Amino acid sequence: MRKIDAYIFKKFIGTFFFAIAMLILVVIIFDVSENIDRFLKNNAPLGRVIVDYYIMSIPYYINLFIHLFAFIAVVFFTSKMAARTEIVAILSSGISFWRFLVPYMMAAVTIALMSLYFGNFLIPKTNVIRRQFKDEYMERLSQTAGTHLHVQIGKDEFVYVERYSASKDYGLKFSWEKYDGNELKSKVMSDVLYHDTVAPNSWNIDPYAIRTIDGDKETLEMGRNFRTLMNLYPTDLFKMKEDFEEMDFFELRDHIKAMEKKGSEGVMEYKVEMHQRMSAPAAVIILTLIGAALSSRKVRGGIGMHLGIGIAIAFAYILFMQISKSFAISGSLSPFLASWIPNIIFLVLGVFLLKKAPK
Repeated sequence: MRKIDAYIFKKFIGTFFFAIAMLILVVIIFDVSENIDRFLKNNAPLGRVIVDYYIMSIPYYINLFIHLFAFIAVVFFTSKMAARTEIVAILSSGISFWRFLVPYMMAAVTIALMSLYFGNFLIPKTNVIRRQFKDEYMERLSQTAGTHLHVQIGKDEFVYVERYSASKDYGLKFSWEKYDGNELKSKVMSDVLYHDTVAPNSWNIDPYAIRTIDGDKETLEMGRNFRTLMNLYPTDLFKMKEDFEEMDFFELRDHIKAMEKKGSEGVMEYKVEMHQRMSAPAAVIILTLIGAALSSRKVRGGIGMHLGIGIAIAFAYILFMQISKSFAISGSLSPFLASWIPNIIFLVLGVFLLKKAPK
């Protein structure tokens, strides 16, 4: 790494972290003013407010705005270099514009890898603590899925629960049917279904009646406290608001497969989330290219002009991302395309700006 590379790399990283730190400070101040009444009303301990909610929220806020502030950081310090004719001096010394972009790409890849790790592995862990705090002191994240719940847990297996309590982990009027084609082979019935903490898919039914059909032969077994494993989880019987926030990439992928196997509703939202976790780091690199190409030319209006155009482009990207996400969730667009179309559009814009950049 040459001195000029180290200079640009440090400028990029330093400006980025300073900008994101100021943003987090402002966000926390506004959040405190908005939620302090809730904390006081629900007697939230100060230590948990600071650690479980605000400190655990920092990675989330960083990753939420990471591509936006990487872009603004590039525009800001590159505009200052252009205003001081530093870029003219660099290019006049024989360094090509493409070589000039190398430290930008090094810094952008560093931030993109951080975003990839944050979004797929770190934030799901911190979200477990943050969401638990929110569920206790701010808002109920678990919601009833209603009554008369029908869940397909296998190819020919169906579960019915009349009503399920998420807070007490039990359901009323339970039945579990197994079919061979259209022919009923067995049916388990119970007045009460309890979730057993031995395993995530372990259940205890009491009292129980098991009806088994084998051709013309039919048997009925009745008793108390029958423990069994089945492909049914408590979250299949109640809704947890945005529970994908607590899943790392591999857990989210496996959860989507399980939802598709059961024919569950709302799978599109999970798919969009998974693809956006991969497309967001790429956006850091694409927006860095746009920012460097846009602000490397000295123009009348200086930093203010570049920042104005840059912020407009950044918010246009966010708008495109939200529109494509809405189309994907409604089923009008595939989750993969919805997550990557904004990157593709702005990559084309970046290539155009790079061609117009000073050489």
